[in-house]
Amino acid sequence: MTDFFFTSRPELYELDPHPMHERLVADASRRGLLDVAYHTVDTPVGSLLLAATEQGLVKVAFDRQDHDAVLAELAAAISPRILRAPARLDPVTRQLDEYFTGERQTFDVPLDFRLARGFRRAVLDHLPEIAYGHTESYAQVATAAGSPKAVRAVGTACALNPLPVVVPCHRVVRSDGSYGQYAGGEAAKRTLLTMEAA
Repeated sequence: MTDFFFTSRPELYELDPHPMHERLVADASRRGLLDVAYHTVDTPVGSLLLAATEQGLVKVAFDRQDHDAVLAELAAAISPRILRAPARLDPVTRQLDEYFTGERQTFDVPLDFRLARGFRRAVLDHLPEIAYGHTESYAQVATAAGSPKAVRAVGTACALNPLPVVVPCHRVVRSDGSYGQYAGGEAAKRTLLTMEAA
């Protein structure tokens, strides 16, 4: 993946990830022009794209979701002023490392939920209440989110969760205990649940 700097014009600038890039990031941050910072990290469930606004973490995407496509979607939905700027993502990167090494069970970073609204947001607000190493069914989450009959809508909210892993939609399973769908794929969901159950 190339480092992109999106502008309000249709041009797309490719940047060298060296001193010039670092100066550009520092200048954009100082001038309030860095609306979305992103970084990728390698994890046991593959490469994760992390993106954050000044308000907090706004997106976590699996490699299978096509990171370049995700950046383009963020440019359209939030702002075209996007740069690879790992420093803004340092806290979540550190906490993900701790999570995957078994040293952390909950995340404590600011979150920007602007990509989730309405009932989807109510579902996401509940997910961190599902304890590490435990699961709930889609029906249980629907009830907890205030709409007991909205089981299918819970599935959609989990599938479209902009912050998987950090907001643990992987802890939501079918009533029969089977995994159900997951943005990172069934293998990633199995890895996360197996790790948490150990």
